[in-house]
Amino acid sequence: MKPWILGITGGIGSGKSSVGRLLASYCLAPLIDIDQCCRHLLEIGQPGWQALRAAFGPAYFLPDGGVDRVALRRRIFEDADIRRQVDGLLHPLAREVLRTEVGCQRARLVLVEIPLLFEAGWRGEVNEVLVVYARRGARCCRIMRRDGVSRREAARAIAAQMSLEEKAARAEWVIDNSRQWTESRVKIVALGDALSH
Repeated sequence: MKPWILGITGGIGSGKSSVGRLLASYCLAPLIDIDQCCRHLLEIGQPGWQALRAAFGPAYFLPDGGVDRVALRRRIFEDADIRRQVDGLLHPLAREVLRTEVGCQRARLVLVEIPLLFEAGWRGEVNEVLVVYARRGARCCRIMRRDGVSRREAARAIAAQMSLEEKAARAEWVIDNSRQWTESRVKIVALGDALSH
């Protein structure tokens, strides 16, 4: 029997990973993190690593052969053409990993965290979508604190993605994670109860 899949998305700094982990724990459901899958694809010799090496040569690689993730990430947020090129290389590989991972699950409910669910055109991979929303100011502060970047760099990262308002308008479920985590927990538990029925 195919599992029912909830896609969890949002924007950088919205807190989608925290929401996803708590929801998975509450629902006793497996959580597939596409970012983690992509990290594996970029390890030395893996398909994503090979694709980047063929496309860019040594430009985004460290002396030991590994991907220079910091340099690549910065370039992606600065240059829309590079972002599209990298997405074009990695998204098809990640989509195959997603399908394989979901196919291995025997649970009734499976949660999948997909940061670029709408941008990548993956809406058809999930049954319904949860958008984790947060106000721009809250997101900026979280990105600055987490990544050690300036406000300008944080704002640039946010601007590189589809607006959360647009994502929220397309979703079946929205959790506003702008305020205290205790408030978000109440909303997550309520959603977990709704999904369990």
